[in-house]
Amino acid sequence: MSVLSGPIRQVGYVVTDLDQALASWIELGVGPWYVMRGLPMRALYRGEPCEITLSLALANSGELQVELIHQQGDIPSIFTEFLTSRGEGFHQLAYWAEDFDATMRAVNAAGWPVVWSGGEDVGTRFAYIEPPNSPAVPSQIIEIMELTETTVGMGRFIRDAADSWDGSDPIRELGG
Repeated sequence: MSVLSGPIRQVGYVVTDLDQALASWIELGVGPWYVMRGLPMRALYRGEPCEITLSLALANSGELQVELIHQQGDIPSIFTEFLTSRGEGFHQLAYWAEDFDATMRAVNAAGWPVVWSGGEDVGTRFAYIEPPNSPAVPSQIIEIMELTETTVGMGRFIRDAADSWDGSDPIRELGG
């Protein structure tokens, strides 16, 4: 029996230069990108409190969402750990959980360690786990993100924008 249910909804890449990464993905025809810069994030990193600043970019290619993640600064986190050990690139697969609590109970019952978690302060919980013998090599990270009305709406908005994208206005800044 599978610990996780549903399709893989997102692939995440950790990058050192968000704008360069965006340009590369746009050349591949993926877009438009919705970019949020300078987002403060509080999380637990391997059980210890951590506060970092991230810039994120989201786009879809068909049903699959692509996330680009850039951490500002070098505070130890799941992202700097990855950059130090592997350099930039593919970091995680993500599942979107309708029942986050049940999914996390299944993850815990399977003995999969949670290495990065948070989101309670912003209304959308998430957890990054390291399942043993992960087929997601070179990454060992699987993200579980809580589906809420907001995350469902944002996912639909980004997917619909990609479906009707004509190549114009490839980078769309959100916030600030």
